[in-house]
Amino acid sequence: MNLNQLIFLDTETTGNDITKDRLSQVCYRFDGVISNEYFKPPVPMSVKAMSITHITNKMLVDKPAFQGSLMQDSLKELLKDNVLVAHNAKFDIGMLENEGLAVPKFICTLRVARFLDSNNLIPEYGLQFLRYFLDLDVEGSAHDAEGDVNVLYAVFDRLFQKIKELEGGEEKAIEKMIDISKTPTIFNKFNFGKHKDKTVEEVLKNDRRYLEWLLNTKLENEQNDEDWIYTLKYYLSK
Repeated sequence: MNLNQLIFLDTETTGNDITKDRLSQVCYRFDGVISNEYFKPPVPMSVKAMSITHITNKMLVDKPAFQGSLMQDSLKELLKDNVLVAHNAKFDIGMLENEGLAVPKFICTLRVARFLDSNNLIPEYGLQFLRYFLDLDVEGSAHDAEGDVNVLYAVFDRLFQKIKELEGGEEKAIEKMIDISKTPTIFNKFNFGKHKDKTVEEVLKNDRRYLEWLLNTKLENEQNDEDWIYTLKYYLSK
């Protein structure tokens, strides 16, 4: 596995529900070439999605469907033998799978960033937050797939250099990033709520009911909280 086999991808969608929402914009970078297209989804853009992406239903009315598009065909072939790189990859993979695309191998830069932040120095892990926290010199508008791909590429490179130092080579680094991306993150510290800045272990000892309440709350929105659900189940099983 090498750097030439990486597909840097971002999607914009009609909303954040993997089970219901669909693609409205797809951008990916492969072998130095960027492909970027808008698509007319089978469900309308939500007002919330429009307010974030500025992609409106009027903008998409004359666009082709993703199903049957050349981009769908291209990605189907590329994903067979290459590695998808995305931030919060589970979401983008879910959207691609809704369109019949399989993603055998992937790297999630969100999970890799969390893995490297063992001392919990980064307060947030959103793509644009990492862009400025890591002081990356890159152009790209937030919530635009092409702009996000540019930032994704820069964030990946910073994380990749750190993993490469740990693993001692490019191929080993990529394999390590793939392995990290397969497993949900176990958080060791809260960065929100009434126990902000406390370790999960400390809260387990002093306020177990809070962890139980939080787990039940997270389970109500399971598709977006896999890492915290995994963390809470891990600690509560002790």
